[in-house]
Amino acid sequence: MRRPWVVGNRWDTLDGIHPDPLPRVSVIVAHYDQPGELGRTLHALAAQDYPRELLEIVVADDGSPGVVEVPDDVIHVRQEDQGFRLAAVRNLGVRASSGELLCFLDADTVPEPGYVRALTRLPALLPEAVTVGRRRHADFSGIDPDVPVVEAAAGRELAEPAWLAEAYARSHDLLEADDRSYRFVIGAVIACSRAMFDEVGGFDETFTTYGGEDWEWAHRMWQAGAVLAHVPAAVAWHDGAEWAGRADSGMHRANAQTTRLLSAIPVPGSAPRALWSDAVDVVMRLRGEHSGAARFIAADSFLAAFPQARLVLEDDGAPELRDDPRVVIGSDQTDARVTWDLERPVVVLDPAWITDAAGRLGTGEVGTIELVDDEGIPLGTLRSRRATRRAQRWGGPAAFTTERLVAEGVFPLRSDPRLEAWVGGWGGPSSFC
Repeated sequence: MRRPWVVGNRWDTLDGIHPDPLPRVSVIVAHYDQPGELGRTLHALAAQDYPRELLEIVVADDGSPGVVEVPDDVIHVRQEDQGFRLAAVRNLGVRASSGELLCFLDADTVPEPGYVRALTRLPALLPEAVTVGRRRHADFSGIDPDVPVVEAAAGRELAEPAWLAEAYARSHDLLEADDRSYRFVIGAVIACSRAMFDEVGGFDETFTTYGGEDWEWAHRMWQAGAVLAHVPAAVAWHDGAEWAGRADSGMHRANAQTTRLLSAIPVPGSAPRALWSDAVDVVMRLRGEHSGAARFIAADSFLAAFPQARLVLEDDGAPELRDDPRVVIGSDQTDARVTWDLERPVVVLDPAWITDAAGRLGTGEVGTIELVDDEGIPLGTLRSRRATRRAQRWGGPAAFTTERLVAEGVFPLRSDPRLEAWVGGWGGPSSFC
């Protein structure tokens, strides 16, 4: 019997496999005051090669003025016009739908006949799969909406975003995804399982300006253990130029999107490099009671290596650490991309190895690293959030692998390390270990 997961992001192990039987798919079409574009998209959805009895179409309207006309077999839901609320209207469409799989389109993004079948193949096989299609661009002005999309686009093609095509080529269609691959998940051409969508919580409805809601959602899905895949065979045509080529694009909009995501995505390359952020990327949990000197050096060396991290101490006798907002005393449920669990204090004398290990964890097939020194003494366990979520979902660690590695630059602390040597910066391992 086929297992419901793959190790890491290895969706390629399912190449050539198709779901049987096919599941019911709900296509959520987000719309605001684009009757011509909506008509073309609905016509293209009626021409899909997916069985019609298994295809539910929901037009989710963001408060368009006037009457929105849809065919009798299309569900239409509407929210009040309170400004741009794409995240909320997509969630509204999901609530009105009933399919096992969810496929999202914008009203001005027209799918080719094989779009739904191609984009939903992986989510039908893997509940954790999040797929993104290929959004191409064409000028459909003057073309009747009932003209088949491939015919309508012929000779009217516009440029595709080079940065996106390069990213898909470099990552082998997201097979080699990492913590920043959310940037390549475009909300107008995505699909996932309803189970995964509901578990992670849908789109964040606090996004009320153009852009970013799909990236924040994709980041949360990835951190929850999603399998990301680009499906170039799933082609949908956007009516008009890509974002950078539109008259209403500009640096202020790009900067506004980046600013909005600063507090939502704490990974390097997205989060502030020095300014304080409430979003946590790495957390160390030090269990048990330890001497003040060992506790202090462990905390100071860890936060020197990971300045934006959090340190959670079970030992409540740590007055010298209480004033640091990154230190939590007692019980805490901080949820981070990577957690380092320790039963005894360690000192990080050279952070290069441990920061690199934490940065890569969970992006390949390894989800957990059991750390030891060169004598085999345990130095704790690094575990990615992705591995933790998958283990909770599937009842075991099979969806990621575990490695036992000798940590470079990290040493176990003795109970009476020489604090003066640490603070003064002149002590080596013999002063602390």
